[in-house]
Amino acid sequence: MLNRRHFHQLALLPLASLVGVEACFQSARSPIPTEEREAAWESIETTSGGRLGVAIFDSANGAWTGHRIDERFPMCSTFKWLAAAYVLHRVDRGQEKLDRRIRYGSDALLPWSPETEKHADGSGMTVAELCEAAIAMSDNTAANLILKALGGPSALTHFLRTQGDTVTRLDRWEPDVNTSIPGDGRDTSSPRAMATLLRRWVLEPTLSDGSRERLVQWLRSTKTNTHRLAAGLPTGWKLGSKTGTGPYGTTNDVGVYWPMGRAPIVAAVFLTESEKSQENREDALARVARMVFTGMGHGRE
Repeated sequence: MLNRRHFHQLALLPLASLVGVEACFQSARSPIPTEEREAAWESIETTSGGRLGVAIFDSANGAWTGHRIDERFPMCSTFKWLAAAYVLHRVDRGQEKLDRRIRYGSDALLPWSPETEKHADGSGMTVAELCEAAIAMSDNTAANLILKALGGPSALTHFLRTQGDTVTRLDRWEPDVNTSIPGDGRDTSSPRAMATLLRRWVLEPTLSDGSRERLVQWLRSTKTNTHRLAAGLPTGWKLGSKTGTGPYGTTNDVGVYWPMGRAPIVAAVFLTESEKSQENREDALARVARMVFTGMGHGRE
């Protein structure tokens, strides 16, 4: 029987040492006590030196688990996948075309625009290319161009309200969206709200099959999650996610895991108000991922 001390020790294990542990958890049928999971979340939060928010949804059984699951956290660049999803929603309704080309000048470029800077003052980029750049590379100019096409941050927030989300709000453009000031409700979401949006747009038939497959492709092409939710990804698992980073130690990653041989698992992880190094903060997210890999972080079938 696993007790509180065992969960704390497992959460601290190196990723490589958990390969054999995973099979043990996946064969277990008894539910993992909530207090044991909470002990592990608290251990990760304490080590991170900040405020940790986690929501994990197991689509195999509909179980939720998490930590500070309904508290607000700054989204930073995680909002970019939401903007892309809204674009695809409009495409499905004939209100937008993915091959529409948007031209822009060098005066529109923001810091960290690795893709859009290649095409300024020229042929520009298609809507599809901008969405992929915003998600895969977290290109800031691409995100603003998408938001402009959608009608701005308030239009995205309004759209989320029509989809049943009463929590998530986008108030500003890049780069102001990243200020992450403690207590500031602007540009925030909760772990549960974000995970619910991921479940709805990635796993459910909210979009057409083609648009949903494209969104999954964009999320799986993310290059910035290597040391976060993708750290130590088990053989045969796939991950599609979107990261976010900002002041006050804000370090986020939200996405969907497709484990080999089982139903998908949604994870939304936010960390803020930490003075620790980026390596330490990213390790906190990697430890959350480790709990998902071993079955500690979600309900069992």
